[in-house]
Amino acid sequence: MTLLAVQRLGVGAVPPDEPVLHADDEGFLRGRAVFETLRVYGGRPFRLEAHLERLRRSAETLGLPEPDLGALAQAGLDAVAGGGSPDAVLRFLWTPGREGSGRPTGLALVSTLPPDLEERRARGFRVAVVRWAPGHRLAATKSTSYAENLAAQDEAHARGCDDALLVDADDVVLEAPTANVWFREGRRLLTPALAQPILAGVTRAALWELTGEAGYEPREGVYPLARVAAADEVFLSSSVREVMPVVELDGARVGDGRPGEAARALQQALRRAAEGR
Repeated sequence: MTLLAVQRLGVGAVPPDEPVLHADDEGFLRGRAVFETLRVYGGRPFRLEAHLERLRRSAETLGLPEPDLGALAQAGLDAVAGGGSPDAVLRFLWTPGREGSGRPTGLALVSTLPPDLEERRARGFRVAVVRWAPGHRLAATKSTSYAENLAAQDEAHARGCDDALLVDADDVVLEAPTANVWFREGRRLLTPALAQPILAGVTRAALWELTGEAGYEPREGVYPLARVAAADEVFLSSSVREVMPVVELDGARVGDGRPGEAARALQQALRRAAEGR
């Protein structure tokens, strides 16, 4: 992805190739920062308020200064306008700022979409199971301390897969490193409950609302890996990838080995909702 535009709170637009963080900013120095990532459709950020509210909750969990959501929202809209691309990725970053400064850092960044998303959606993802021991305090927080998540993805890539499926020590399915997990049994769509140490995805919530329109019944619960592996279909949901089918799990075919009907239906419903159709 290519960075198109940057807005910094209190400064305004910053050229994308200029540095915006000091080396002693706590977000860089200690990983004490929170972020949000969302899609922009036709120049409109999708579910902007929900993402910013989650940013506020994440900042509260980490003990960061309370973010100015109104200023961040405006910075995001200005960055989208400055980016010149109606369909893009919008990110927010909130840190405590430089050590001892008392001045938080707030950024809005607009980037191009990954170029191969539709090709990968048509093919479907190959996913590797990775054992996971999440910290319960940060599991539901969009913290920039993402090293373990990325290490799980790296392990999956090293095994020839596109992404990881995180499971706990008892083989209970949790989530993917940057996505929520869904699976289908007949007309039922199931996803791990938010009482587990997983992120409450904004796209997850949108899909939950759209399941009826797509002709499915949503349920959440605690699900073993064996049940997910035997499902009619499996897919992931996230803001940037939207609905991403899973066609292979640890080398075994999922369903008939092709992207499933529910993933297709929900992807179409999500696009209609995001584009206001």
